[in-house]
Amino acid sequence: MGIVGAEVRMPLGEPWRVGKRPYGHSALSSAAACLKGFYLHQSSLGINGELGKKLDKSRLPSRLDRRRSFLGHVKSSLPTNSLAPKGPHRRHPKMLPDGARERLLETVNAARDRLVVTWLADGGLRIGELCGLHLVDLHLRESAACGECRAPHLHVCHRPGNPNRAEAKSKHPWRVEQGIVTGGLIKRVSPAMVHTYFEYVTTEYPRGAGHGMLLVQLHGADTGQPWAPVGARRMLGRAGKRAGLGLVKPHAFRHSFTSAVLDAADGNLLIARDAGGWASAAMVDEVYGHVDVHDPVFDTALRTVWGETK
Repeated sequence: MGIVGAEVRMPLGEPWRVGKRPYGHSALSSAAACLKGFYLHQSSLGINGELGKKLDKSRLPSRLDRRRSFLGHVKSSLPTNSLAPKGPHRRHPKMLPDGARERLLETVNAARDRLVVTWLADGGLRIGELCGLHLVDLHLRESAACGECRAPHLHVCHRPGNPNRAEAKSKHPWRVEQGIVTGGLIKRVSPAMVHTYFEYVTTEYPRGAGHGMLLVQLHGADTGQPWAPVGARRMLGRAGKRAGLGLVKPHAFRHSFTSAVLDAADGNLLIARDAGGWASAAMVDEVYGHVDVHDPVFDTALRTVWGETK
């Protein structure tokens, strides 16, 4: 497995795929399954029985395993493969690996970058929406003057003239009256989002920034200027590689956010649609809904057999 790209603690020389990239996580998992099947077949023929015994192991199924399998509620064990690569589990190719948020927050170095990770994870924002925010769009206290949402929130406004070329995809009507933004796409913010905002503004945000945008560059000749989405993407890519997560894309946060909302709402597409700001529930279901929505009959059978509650 090390020869085709798996990380192992022994010298195995160069990969045999000369001039090509090593196998990724999914390809390594498939190769490990094929290799295990080959060795088990050889063991059944009386060849290298010791290796066959080491590979022929099983584990208890998790709740997610039983939900994904046909007649999963009657399964008592699942095969395991010691040849398969270790690493963060990813429930769907478009979602973040499990624990990605915590590992990214430990890896990034700036308060601005912690804000980006937290706001993408908790707000389900697109990277263009986040980089296109202005300070006046943020109403981070209860009963704000706009009168459109009692809880702390922000207004996503479509501004095609932003200096960093970041603009929101949604084009809800909005306006500014006496310095107060109303309209746009209203999204609630979490306490963690408010905390990272004040940490960033009080430590790194430059005084006297005339553009009024939220995210700014922290280094180089353009320090203090609005931060472009490409800069945020590169920051997340570097942080993901340092954290051992591979390439992290901003849109993966949006997929994970939607799946988390669907899971918490028992698969209610309307709640997820409103939380993410989509035009239809069908898009949530077809594009972003990467959770296992199960019926009550299956849950009852599962609890009867395994004695578990949801």
